Amino acid sequence: MKCPFCGHLETQVVETRISEDADFIRRRRQCGACEKRFTTYERADVSFPSIVKKDGRRTDYQRSKILGSMTLALRKRPVSTAQIDAAVEQIEEKLLSLGLREVASSRLGELVMLELKKLDKIAYIRFASVYRSFEDIDEFRILVDEVGR
Repeated sequence: MKCPFCGHLETQVVETRISEDADFIRRRRQCGACEKRFTTYERADVSFPSIVKKDGRRTDYQRSKILGSMTLALRKRPVSTAQIDAAVEQIEEKLLSLGLREVASSRLGELVMLELKKLDKIAYIRFASVYRSFEDIDEFRILVDEVGR
């Protein structure tokens, strides 16, 4: 594994841990040259369905986009990165369990909203207000009332 700090090709595994749900392995590594430590994650390489956009374009599933959207919605909220990672894992499990080759981006958005609703109501409202592109304040008020129940 190449060191992200100095680019040296020889690194040593210092510690290995399996996640609670055994979906991935976390490895702490140390560079042989600069001796800095970094973390890598090892997970099974699976084929996620293609994402079909509203305009009909197809793109590959990108974990980083889901993670980025959720992190933005959860900005300055009391939710740990471990909780966010677990939520993304849940979304990915649901995507894989669908057994489809293609999934509409709207369905993926609904999965994200479902996980955000479990994590933090404010983040859910933030994401939903952008995702659903509200036209007026009444639509927003309906969503807030729904969450408040």
